[in-house]
Amino acid sequence: MMRILFGFVLGLLVACPTLAAVLLAIVGSVAVASATYPPLLAAAAGIWAWPRITRRVRGWVA
Repeated sequence: MMRILFGFVLGLLVACPTLAAVLLAIVGSVAVASATYPPLLAAAAGIWAWPRITRRVRGWVA
């Protein structure tokens, strides 16, 4: 499913170069914001890692 979704998004970005430019601008602004404001980067890392952390802890407890 993720491969299909990734292929769809990649095809859309190739078909619409303006959309790719907008996406790159958004990603760039997020990167700059996270570099200038480290708590934002820490919060994003925590949100991304939380499911993995909970699975691992459940494995220890079970």
